[in-house]
Amino acid sequence: MPTPRLLVLFGSQTGTAQDVSERLGREARRRRLGCLVQALDSYPVVNLINEPLVIFVCATTGQGDPPDNMKNFWRFIFRKNLPSTSLCQMDFAVLGLGDSSYAKFNFVAKKLHRRLLQLGGSALLPMCLGDDQHELGPDAAIDPWLHDLWKKVLDLHPVPLDLGIIPTGIPLPSKFTLQFLEEAPVTHSEEQHVARMDPQDPPSELHPFLAPMVSNQRVTGPLHFQDVRLIEFDITGSGLSFTAGDVVLIQPKNIAPHVQQFCQLLGLDPDQCFTLQPREPGVPCPVQLPQPCSVRRLVSQYLDITSVPRRSFFELLACLSPHKLEREKLLEFSSAQGQEELCEYCSRPRRTVLEVLCDFPHTAGAIPPDYLLDLVPLIRPRAFSIASSLLAHPSRLQILVAVVQYQTRLKEPRRGLCSSWLASLDPGQGNFLFFGCRQRDQDFYWEPEWKELEKRGCLTLVTAFSREQEQKVYVQHRLRELGPLVWELLDHQGAYFYLAGRRAGSPALTPLPTLPGCSGHCVSRLKRGPEKPSCWGGHCLLPPYVIPGGGWPVLLHSRTPVHPGSHTQPGPPLPYYHPTPPHSTQL
Repeated sequence: MPTPRLLVLFGSQTGTAQDVSERLGREARRRRLGCLVQALDSYPVVNLINEPLVIFVCATTGQGDPPDNMKNFWRFIFRKNLPSTSLCQMDFAVLGLGDSSYAKFNFVAKKLHRRLLQLGGSALLPMCLGDDQHELGPDAAIDPWLHDLWKKVLDLHPVPLDLGIIPTGIPLPSKFTLQFLEEAPVTHSEEQHVARMDPQDPPSELHPFLAPMVSNQRVTGPLHFQDVRLIEFDITGSGLSFTAGDVVLIQPKNIAPHVQQFCQLLGLDPDQCFTLQPREPGVPCPVQLPQPCSVRRLVSQYLDITSVPRRSFFELLACLSPHKLEREKLLEFSSAQGQEELCEYCSRPRRTVLEVLCDFPHTAGAIPPDYLLDLVPLIRPRAFSIASSLLAHPSRLQILVAVVQYQTRLKEPRRGLCSSWLASLDPGQGNFLFFGCRQRDQDFYWEPEWKELEKRGCLTLVTAFSREQEQKVYVQHRLRELGPLVWELLDHQGAYFYLAGRRAGSPALTPLPTLPGCSGHCVSRLKRGPEKPSCWGGHCLLPPYVIPGGGWPVLLHSRTPVHPGSHTQPGPPLPYYHPTPPHSTQL
């Protein structure tokens, strides 16, 4: 006897409707139902006439608009020439997600429900209208509605007596398997990955355009409470065209310290590479993810580890937990009765996925890598209103960004992933020169050339004038002050390290016995040439070796621009510090 099939189709803008849809898929599989969960625009809508049982999960965006991933379906389903008996064989249910503070609350779900009835469909039960404004969120309406839905579905398709319902404490198989590679393959940069796509394709979420940043200017005063940035990109060759009112989507990344912390919690080697394989036929791998891919790239560019986890996160985490006390708490958070406590623990203070995993360390350390894509949502691009005109600024795109930062009852301030990342970027080319000499006006070689390169955004200049103050200051002091940045350049961005000076009397590289922020041991020596240091056993935030003496220029060159603003910054610049560190770099 073939397994009964349930089709769950969703229209989601921020990921909530997709998360609810995947919850429906898991609950269906526990009831021994075959289930396909798919975005509405990814499903061949002409096949809808052959589907016996369909659940539609639809969000409402803006002023009653459908989400982007269901707009094609929306246009098709409202064609006037569709026969009134088109869906006469279909049993359906509609679950809507909206915000009652808007005039057109759940407009899309209401309109779709009426249209499906007009086309001959039979509603299993009244539609569900989830409300973001409810103190418990949409789940306050969804939980009782799902209880009624499964009663109706099981009346039509009873669970086989010899199988029974799979208990909620038993984890279902993961959607994908991660097959780790013994040898690291030749990897491609993000630029190469995007370049392999069809250049004729217009820029989109799946086919982004890598736009160089031209400028990143703070337009509010230094004492103003809000950091607002005017950011400009070069879009030459993108084919982008826009007018007043249009928005641009920008894909952010996680900062390196968060990536390192996540990998340590889960016991993952960030440099290990893997290929992704779906467990079931017909399930596509995420298009954005290259094959093969490193763990570091997966976590930094794809997994939204700073998002506020939803209820489904705690449900799966409870299934995977081997620790009795942690498992009991996770089960409580994932139950219908525990939603108020979950809201108080997670939603109100805006606690992140990474912070929750820190609170449940035994569980985090036991998460199988295969479940990463089931557990953590993918990073979604953020929309920003375009603040420029192609008539005034050809081949340029500007956005005005308010950097999101606020305080909750948690000690660490809450920061917007994309706005903070953008604010940390610098239009420089990733070249950092540490120049040491005795006095600025006596032996500062090539000063005009360095400053010209700095003015053009090609160089970040950090100087050490050893005799201009009572306490001598050398290059190694500057390297220590900007240690987190230097380590990011060397260890994560693949920077080259160049030491310039006299051949005779060249100083030896001297190890630092104690490194602030390093809980492990640096085990490789930084030598002359493009060799990268590495460490094991903890956070090594400073370069393991520094250079004695003040008159030896050091150049760090990275092909990939970096963002020092995402790391621990040094203290206030001293009078002899020139210039002050950049606010950031990349893009």
